[in-house]
Formats: sequence, structure tokens, C-alpha cells
Amino acid sequence: MKFYDFLRGVAVAIIWTINGRITYMNRDKLPKDDNYVLVGPHRTWWDPVWYAVAAYPKHFIFMAKIELFKFKPLAWLIKSAGAFPVDRENVGPSVIKYPVRELKSGQRSLIMFPSGSRHSDDLKSGSLLIARMAGKPIVPAVYQGPVKFSHLFKRHNTTINFGEPIYIDRADKLNAENIAKYTDIMQSAFDKLDDEINPDWHYIDPKRIQKNKR
Repeated sequence: MKFYDFLRGVAVAIIWTINGRITYMNRDKLPKDDNYVLVGPHRTWWDPVWYAVAAYPKHFIFMAKIELFKFKPLAWLIKSAGAFPVDRENVGPSVIKYPVRELKSGQRSLIMFPSGSRHSDDLKSGSLLIARMAGKPIVPAVYQGPVKFSHLFKRHNTTINFGEPIYIDRADKLNAENIAKYTDIMQSAFDKLDDEINPDWHYIDPKRIQKNKR
């Protein structure tokens, strides 16, 4: 845990150096005495770090694609930061069991992106299932800031906004109807949080822009 705190300090120093100050909104809505699943739209490859920094002193785990763990020094570093591997081509039960166990009996919460990818807008049910099994709330959050690596160094404004916790009724089976209900609630929360920061801001996937230019 102490090394996690050290890494957090390093991350803050790097963020301040390359991107400047970050504005945090509604941090008081984060549960103080319980674990939770922090969810948000996946807009950059660094937004897990931004969210973890914003929600400190809570410690987090997060999913990372298994390919990142092939290089041992990188694997050691991201594991120390809370990452655990996920094979997207062969998803096993540990993807659910490990975070549920950590949320229920550990000291760390979970950062998760319901879309599963920076290049998808469709919300999947994994975060709902984990939150329901663990009996913990989902806390929506959004990131508005640079989405291209080169823009980080231009010191554009960056804001993280947190929403009201969303509680999954344990009596609700995660059938198609209830999945649609809760994903709609999450998406509405994301939209509201974005509007609170800047109603004129819209996320544009850099990868889609590159495709359109070809």
C-alpha cells in the first residue's frame, strides 16, 4: 500500500509538470467508508491514473489487457499500481471473482470502464455484475481534457467530475431488461456530469478521425 502511495505522488508530479492543475468536482459524493466501483467513459489510455489520483486516498484496482504484462518490468509496475490482467479473447471467471473479493473484503475499490474500450460507446454489463455480486455502489465519473498524448503538453484544462452513487438492487436479476435500465442510468449520469463541466464539450475519438481522413 505504501508503494501505491508513492506511485500516486509520482503521478501527481508528472501530471502537474506536463498538464498543469486538474479541477475536481463533487469529490464529496465519493463513499468515504466503503468500497465502490468507479465507472466512466473511457476517453484516453491515461484516464485510469487521473481517476485514481482524483479519488485519493482511496486505493484502486483496475483491469488491464494481458498483453501489457508480457514485459516484466512493466508488469511489475502496473501490478504495483493495482492492475490485474484480462485476456479479452478468453475471459475467465477470475475477471469477476478477483474484483468482487477485493471489493467485499479488501481495502481497494475498482476502476472500470463499462464500454471496455476507448473506441466504443456501448456500455456492457460487467460493472453491474461485479457491483451487484459485491454489494457495492457504482460511482459515475467523467474526464474532460486532452485525449491525444501530444495535447497533454499544451496544458489544456482538465476536469474530473463525480456523480451520485448508483445502487444495484440485489433483488434485480441482470436480465436484458434490468441491464438496459441500469446502463441507461449510467449513461444519463455521464451526460449530466459532462454538462455540469461544459455542455459544449464533446468527446471525439482520435482513432475515428484518423479513419475518416484516409
